[in-house]
Amino acid sequence: MNLEGGVVGRYAPSPTGAMHLGNARTALLAWLHTRAQGGRHLLRFEDLDTGRVRPWAYDVTRMDLEWLGLDWDEEVIQSSRQARYEAAAARLDTYRCTCTRREVLAAVQDSAGAPHGAEPVYPGTCRAGSVSPARPAALRWRVPDTAVCVRDEWTGDTLCQDLTSEVGDVVLRRNDGVFAYHLAVVVDDAQAGVTDVVRGADLWPATPRQVALQRALGLPTPRYWHVPLMHDYRGERLAKRGGAPSVQALREAGTPAGQVLSSLAGSLGWAVPEQVNASDLLPFWRGQLGARHHKLR
Repeated sequence: MNLEGGVVGRYAPSPTGAMHLGNARTALLAWLHTRAQGGRHLLRFEDLDTGRVRPWAYDVTRMDLEWLGLDWDEEVIQSSRQARYEAAAARLDTYRCTCTRREVLAAVQDSAGAPHGAEPVYPGTCRAGSVSPARPAALRWRVPDTAVCVRDEWTGDTLCQDLTSEVGDVVLRRNDGVFAYHLAVVVDDAQAGVTDVVRGADLWPATPRQVALQRALGLPTPRYWHVPLMHDYRGERLAKRGGAPSVQALREAGTPAGQVLSSLAGSLGWAVPEQVNASDLLPFWRGQLGARHHKLR
């Protein structure tokens, strides 16, 4: 894939419920980024965790996006692509792991000098093959002993992580057979030729391990734009499980789509009319791109 060619972007929701306004703003920004540069835009349903999937959420998401005027050129259903993930995992240095989450946490706490950051680092208990045959096994990638640095195009920040001490061996397939997000997203982005990833800032800390997987698999690395999350009046991020207002509810209540788009644009500090179309916001995003390019030069 040639990153100097045309832009290919994507919006990748999980069909676990109705879209809330935070999801909608990320969808809007991803669409604006692609369309402002005359690119090709994809809709990818990330539905590997079937236990959390709600079958009705696929159509509701499609209807919400269409209502907002956010179109797409191709649709991908992640759960139909298992063979691709299996083939990618087979190319990596992996081992079976039967450690439970509780055991990993206990081992981290008992390990002298173990890192105690926001995310526990797997201490490598099963690396030497000391697995429990009676238990279902996850598949872990033996990460290389190196640091990976990634630049975020939205902020200009660079995040460096030492894979062994700050990330640990990454789960590629859970013990219930579900392929992990980090492997799937890397494989899917490369297969679709994605050049630019616009997504929420909550995924920024996971980006170095995804770039490490791309390098290990010989895949290209797209440009990453991690946009701010929307928060409620308490300062908490909007989330489906937190009861954030859904786009579906607004749509079915007769709220004008243009009013919702105006609110989303206003949350970014853009001065827009009370009702707008998605295409009306393209100049604002182009201005955002230009300002960031000038600032980060």
